[in-house]
Parts: sequence; C-alpha cells; structure tokens
Amino acid sequence: MRTSVSILLVVLLLVPAVPRAEAQTAHAAPQAALDSALRQHAAEAARDRELVLRVLQRSEVKDVAGQMGIDLRRAEGAVATLSDQDLAQVAAHARQADAALAGGASTLVISTTTIIIALLVVILIIVAVD
Repeated sequence: MRTSVSILLVVLLLVPAVPRAEAQTAHAAPQAALDSALRQHAAEAARDRELVLRVLQRSEVKDVAGQMGIDLRRAEGAVATLSDQDLAQVAAHARQADAALAGGASTLVISTTTIIIALLVVILIIVAVD
C-alpha cells in the first residue's frame, strides 16, 4: 500500500511538469515567417558590414586615418565582430560618409572629415570596449 501511494504521488507530481503536445507545436508566427525574418536580418547585417568596409577602403578615409595614426586593418577586422546594435550605429555613420564622398569630389570639406573621424572613432571605441 505504501508503495502504491508513493508511485501515485510521484505520478501526480510529474504530470503537470510534462509539457503538453499542443504547447510544443503552437507558435505565434509560422516557421516560414521566422525563417524569412532571420534571412532578412542576416542580409541586412551583411549589407551594413559591406558598406562599412567599402567606406573604410576609400582613399579619403585612408588619408584621414593615416593622419590620425589609426590602423585601418584593425578597424576592418573589428567590423566582423560588431554586435547588431553597434553595426547599425557604425553603418549609419558610414552611410553619411559615403553620401558625403559620393559624386567624386576630390576635396574634403570639414563636415565630411568629421563624419569620417566619427566613423573611425566609433569603431575604435567598440573594439576597445570588447
């Protein structure tokens, strides 16, 4: 009798702990939508990394980095390790620099130089913190 009560008690304690089958299969969004969102996020991050690297390869950026004594190889290597939030911030600066340098202008104005310096400083700060 004592063994029966012990087994019944164990079963009663374990039944609520076992997840129901319907709870395991029900999702707020279909799997296809989740997969699509992940692919879109990965593609956006890849575009942002490509943009930052492209801006860092510009001769104007190399000149400013050289004047400031910044090692661009280190900055370029850091781009691959940026978190999503940091990448979004750096990409925003890179877009500004890219737009300011677009059009083939051979001379830099102070605002463009400031944008480039901000981009480089943000990358270096992120690398230093990590």
